[in-house]
Amino acid sequence: MRRSAQHVNTAAAAAGAMPATTLASRRAAVARLLLAGVLGIVHTQAFAPHDWWWLQPLSLAGLVTLLADARHTRTAAATGFAFGLGWFLSGIWWLYISMHVYGEMPAWMAALAVLLFAAYLSLYPALAAAAWHRVTAPDRPATGTAADTAASVWMAPLAFGATWGLTEWLRGVVFTGFPWLSSGYAHTDGPLAGYAPVLGVYGIGALAALCAAWLAVTVRLAVRAGTGRRRALLPAAATALLALAGALLGMRAWTEPVGRPLSVRLLQGNVAQDIKFEPAGIARSNALYRDMITAAPADIVITPETAFPMVLQDMPADIAERLRAFSVDTGTALLFGAAGADSPVDFTNSAFGIGPDMQGLYRYDKHHLVPFGEFIPWGFRWFVDMMKMPLGDFRRGPLAQAPLPVRGVAVAPNICYEDLFGEEIARTLRGQPQPANVLANLTNLAWFGDTIALDQHLQISRMRALETRRPMLRATNTGMTAVVAPDGTVASRLPTFSTGVLPAQVQGTRGLTPYVRVGNVPVVAACVALLLLAAWRGRRG
Repeated sequence: MRRSAQHVNTAAAAAGAMPATTLASRRAAVARLLLAGVLGIVHTQAFAPHDWWWLQPLSLAGLVTLLADARHTRTAAATGFAFGLGWFLSGIWWLYISMHVYGEMPAWMAALAVLLFAAYLSLYPALAAAAWHRVTAPDRPATGTAADTAASVWMAPLAFGATWGLTEWLRGVVFTGFPWLSSGYAHTDGPLAGYAPVLGVYGIGALAALCAAWLAVTVRLAVRAGTGRRRALLPAAATALLALAGALLGMRAWTEPVGRPLSVRLLQGNVAQDIKFEPAGIARSNALYRDMITAAPADIVITPETAFPMVLQDMPADIAERLRAFSVDTGTALLFGAAGADSPVDFTNSAFGIGPDMQGLYRYDKHHLVPFGEFIPWGFRWFVDMMKMPLGDFRRGPLAQAPLPVRGVAVAPNICYEDLFGEEIARTLRGQPQPANVLANLTNLAWFGDTIALDQHLQISRMRALETRRPMLRATNTGMTAVVAPDGTVASRLPTFSTGVLPAQVQGTRGLTPYVRVGNVPVVAACVALLLLAAWRGRRG
């Protein structure tokens, strides 16, 4: 029979047909990649707007299982890449809206750009998968009897959490970083959220990956007979204890109230993006926000990013005078978005403020600029020129900028994309002589239409509130305008795509959380140390 099978395979090969074993192997490889892509799509559902945080470790556990069965590092890398492609294509497809619908880029080019960008982002989970496969080969829970060893229960999962956390951090810093949909954001409503004031979003992502690896080990051991089932209790108990510790940490305040609550009015103009920078849209925005600002007094009124879509020096004199008179007469501080200009060719995306507690004009210049939107990477002018948008090269502001004083409470603004970078907000707070008590995000997400981008950005702001234990005020053009409490809960918000004002009473806080004091350094150092330890063990093996 063996000779007959060999004869059939030899004859098939001579005839140009693929041997049955090779065909089966390729089909299995394709199935593996497809399954990894589906797991990536499931992973996206853990984030807003669904907030099914428990899907995040479950989908990662599926990825760990696929990686544990991979025979070669290149297979692991391809599996991680497929997972990432499903994750990012299903999570950031809304970039197509900004490029094609509002930028009028050809549909094929916009779709290709999103695909290529998702492929770039997928390199990071591919790197995590390859690195973990390479350094933990002796300890992976898919290598026969090694699955029953202490190393497979502890070292391999720890190494997976480290590789995942480190590559997520790299995605947030390389080429100015793009940490959108970073794994930790999925846990703003889960028990791991308690770690935010201590470890930040990347630390939560690493812990979630560790829990996922323990879940994968638990399942593998549970299906075994004898001692394997008893050993399955160990990683399951460790996962439960990690979640319990997070829930207990979440009960701690970390900061304390300061001053009296501020009366706040957050404005949402709902100006259509396709007319926002046209003459008619500029005139409408100017009149709309002039009237919304001066409609009622408050301790502070905040507008969205570029609410006045012009250089500040070009603001009509009657509007500027009316805003100043309103502030003086009512004692209301104003924080509004507009462009700044220090020369005919030197522009900034800025927030300006006036009020009773300041001399002259307050100014905050956006520090972390958006690639292709606010600065053009070298060699990509042709790509930006394909979009009919008011894009260009802005000057970046310094990292450490003074907060806006409002009745004894300091309000620190950030603009749109900046609140993705928790480390920079933490560094700003600890670098201020008197750290700000309230955070305020001025943004305009109308570029992305009625998509999940709005929900995702609100979730990001909630993580910043958790990390700093400060309230986050969000004033947006089309949504999500909201007040986020220091514990990350949404206290109130406006409906999306509506014109309205969100009034609120907001209590500022003081004190620095451990994350604000030290940033991402401990998490990154711990991940590197664990990887080095795993690599050393692998070389010994």
